[in-house]
Amino acid sequence: MTYGISVTLDQPFDDAVAAVREALAEQGFGVLTEIDMAATLKKKLDVDIAPQVILGACNPPLAHRALQAEESIGLLLPCNVVVRGGDGAVVVEALDPQVMVGVTGNDALTAVADDAAARLRAALAGLTP
Repeated sequence: MTYGISVTLDQPFDDAVAAVREALAEQGFGVLTEIDMAATLKKKLDVDIAPQVILGACNPPLAHRALQAEESIGLLLPCNVVVRGGDGAVVVEALDPQVMVGVTGNDALTAVADDAAARLRAALAGLTP
């Protein structure tokens, strides 16, 4: 089972992050958290990595449906979307919500995961011309 949905973009990193935020919003996701991995690792370990941020995306109606089906699903939320630069391109990856079904073994999450996956795929597909 693959656990990610990805697309590669040919644009500056900061422009890609802004485009991802906009594409997520168009699919009903808000960004609850943003972790700048490059800045964090530089500060904590004094190491340099290519630019990389982790966006914690949430679609409240989907999160609510998931919580109704699986009380502990918060352990797997929000949907993580990674934007990382390197080698002249920017890679955008989202955790496939189907992983929630596989990890929990709760088939009641299937419809929610299908909806979330379709929205994330649409958001990522909308990033490419």
